[in-house]
Amino acid sequence: MISIDIKQVTKKFGSVTALDDVTLRVEPGELFFLLGPSGCGKTTLLRSIAGFYVPEAGSIHFDQDDVTRLPPHKRNTGMMFQSYALWPHMTVEKNLAFGLEERKVPKAEIRERVAEALASVKMEDYGDRRTAQLSGGQQQRVALARALVVRPRCLLLDEPLSNLDAKLRLEMRLEIRRVCKSFGLTAIYVTHDQKEALSISDRMAILERGRIAQIGTPGEVYRRPRSKVVADFIGETNFIEGVVAGREQDCLVVKTELGMFHGYPGDADWRPATDEPVTLSVRPECWRLSHGEHLEGPNGIKGQVGEAVYLGEVAQYRFACQGQQLKIFELNPQEDIQASDVIREARVEPRDVVVLPR
Repeated sequence: MISIDIKQVTKKFGSVTALDDVTLRVEPGELFFLLGPSGCGKTTLLRSIAGFYVPEAGSIHFDQDDVTRLPPHKRNTGMMFQSYALWPHMTVEKNLAFGLEERKVPKAEIRERVAEALASVKMEDYGDRRTAQLSGGQQQRVALARALVVRPRCLLLDEPLSNLDAKLRLEMRLEIRRVCKSFGLTAIYVTHDQKEALSISDRMAILERGRIAQIGTPGEVYRRPRSKVVADFIGETNFIEGVVAGREQDCLVVKTELGMFHGYPGDADWRPATDEPVTLSVRPECWRLSHGEHLEGPNGIKGQVGEAVYLGEVAQYRFACQGQQLKIFELNPQEDIQASDVIREARVEPRDVVVLPR
């Protein structure tokens, strides 16, 4: 297991700055995700770590080794691509053996390591098949085994599951985590799939325009986003505009068109001034919706259900209040609420109201 330190890395393509003074540390054995919208710099950062790009400024270290200008083949990283990049005319075993043959590994050791890698991804019975004869999920397992067979210092994954259907993606993301943890691999994983990142990452970094917007565990990033970009990218949320009206201990009081809200800053070190414009972020599942009864607690609003979608384990509502449409998700709904003129009440706890810079 190794740590990966990226220190003040800047990468430009002509006049475009793809990475702008990026600093982060990936701990040994950590499964670390890079997320963000298209063009944010996540793939550029991964390819810089792999050695395909050399940054104009900054450094990249594997443990104490400075690999910033080391060519890719000397970094000993395992790489999984979106396209799999398998040789279609070769058997599965030949695909895995190719990299070892290039490294002049003895034949007996090659056979042993290929068998071990195929067993690790549960593909030991497919060694003599050509990759063109395999399903998408099986090809993905072979690509993972090929990355592991060279016994890399770290594993780098560039949207490896984007070509699979939803069921296979779920299966393979759990398999990738299992393999990384069983091998003790430090892994960096690029994706645009939020659920993929939330479900299997140890930590994640959200990138915006070549900079780090936030780093944290899945729970930290989801529950306490530090900016509107992060809150909007990870999961679904409601944004409510307002101004700071004051403080009650460590809680902010915010005046909005929907009423007064109590909440907490996403960034604990941020201290907005009174009358400063802010944005509130409230996740849809954090609201409590009345079923005819009065709901106790702060942060209450009144409105109407304008649209209702019942999905069994969850009901999704469009809640109209003061001309604004809010999303409310009710988990394990006990009543099938339909759109109607009935005035209902919705409330949210202060801990679930995240106050963000406007």
